[in-house]
Amino acid sequence: MIKKVFELAVAVAILVGGASAASAATAQLHEARLSATGTSAQLTLDVGGTTTQKVFTLDRPRRVVIDLAHTGIAPGFRVPEGSGVVSEIRTGHQLGGTLRIVVQLRAAAAARSTWMPETSSGRHQLIISFGDAAPEADTTPRVVRAPHAPIDSDRDVVVAVDAGHGGQDPGATGPRGTHEKDVVLPIARLLASRINAEPGMRAVLTRNRDEFLVLRDRIKRARVAKADMFISVHADSIANHDVTGASVYILSERGASNESARWLAERENAADLMGGVSLDDKDNTLASVLLDLSQSANISASMTAAQRVLAALDNVGQVRKSQVQQAGFVVLKSPDIPSMLVETAYISNASEELRLKNPRQQANLADAIFAGVRNYFEQNPPAGTRFAQARRSTMASAAATASTPN
Repeated sequence: MIKKVFELAVAVAILVGGASAASAATAQLHEARLSATGTSAQLTLDVGGTTTQKVFTLDRPRRVVIDLAHTGIAPGFRVPEGSGVVSEIRTGHQLGGTLRIVVQLRAAAAARSTWMPETSSGRHQLIISFGDAAPEADTTPRVVRAPHAPIDSDRDVVVAVDAGHGGQDPGATGPRGTHEKDVVLPIARLLASRINAEPGMRAVLTRNRDEFLVLRDRIKRARVAKADMFISVHADSIANHDVTGASVYILSERGASNESARWLAERENAADLMGGVSLDDKDNTLASVLLDLSQSANISASMTAAQRVLAALDNVGQVRKSQVQQAGFVVLKSPDIPSMLVETAYISNASEELRLKNPRQQANLADAIFAGVRNYFEQNPPAGTRFAQARRSTMASAAATASTPN
């Protein structure tokens, strides 16, 4: 009898708590999407309204908990099914109006959260990334330090991976009706998984579903994530359906000049350049010089990285243009984030259209892009990263070996 009374009391408390939470909610969770592999995952939460998040880990069983303050669940919301390293996701309300999302894991993993800018629908996206399986006894989330942290820190290199087109913008269409947007998204997801599986690297997808993004929103999402590199994945098209092969683009000097003029005109509203250099308090001459220096260094870094990726792509298929190309594509116009646009193949060619739909070829392309990017960061590590630490150790070892008498 006591047990039944207790159970009834708990049920009433849950109902009352849920009703209170709904009435006090200043935000709503509209959608949750999961992309996962055996060792990493990314959970994207679409939230409308104002909230704050708290993310922490628990053990036995292993799970990550996301608390969203004063948040309700929108009608039609569905919890994603478990996949890969994620065995289950469930939701519930806490007293005080907090929405709790519990992500149960098959292996211990670090968790990191990032808010993305408001989308065209007026919602914000909270992205929770789960990295490689952590040691059995360590389920504490790794701290992602500021991008320009001191040289002795060990932050991750952050790579923004952008799947071209999406939503009402299908991109190019192949002879058999395949849309570009539908083949570049799985390649981008696979590339992000490869990056997240590499110690010292972390990926952020600008889109992880079939949605339309304004071109400059893609750049904005990379800047919000404080990305060290931006990679936009596409599939080329041309009237001559016999043309095949991959190519890689970076920003042209003319495109940089046009963007420089735009930044100088809007610098009062622009974000600081990487490194914390602000333009809004500089006169026109100094601001122009600073921006030119940043753009020149950025184009040089982009070229070096793109050459590495192009060489890696040459190992998995035909390359259409053996030299890195330069153009004024909008998504390449960040003045301080090395950026490249990868045309993985010509979807206008029937054979390449079939290959682009093949999961094995998609994986091969993702592996090649990843190999080029990793090679670039190994040789050109950003300050304050694990790659910088490894580079210093390698150079110190080499110097010690060279100075040792035979």
